[in-house]
Amino acid sequence: MTTDPIVEILDRPAQERFVLTVDGAPAGLATYRLRGDVITFIHTEVAPEFGGRGLGARLAAGALEDVRRRGLTVVPRCPFIARFIRDHAEYQDLLAPDAADRARSP
Repeated sequence: MTTDPIVEILDRPAQERFVLTVDGAPAGLATYRLRGDVITFIHTEVAPEFGGRGLGARLAAGALEDVRRRGLTVVPRCPFIARFIRDHAEYQDLLAPDAADRARSP
């Protein structure tokens, strides 16, 4: 019997990052800058040993769901987050007006 790992996405505002953990072990992060009600995602990474499991997408979705809950808008400077939003229409409404056109372009 195999158990699924426990995956958590936690906001660490003091470090301006969302942290991804797998069974309590650090597995990735998405760094950001928060100014007022605009969050700018700067960099996203998943540790190589956790690659290929879709954890980057889970990190992006979890962070963006938290952004939605908090009523923030997004500027996706991070290419991974920009591509994730472009590929997932359900998050495009989070884009800050000046970032929306750039994020939707291929």
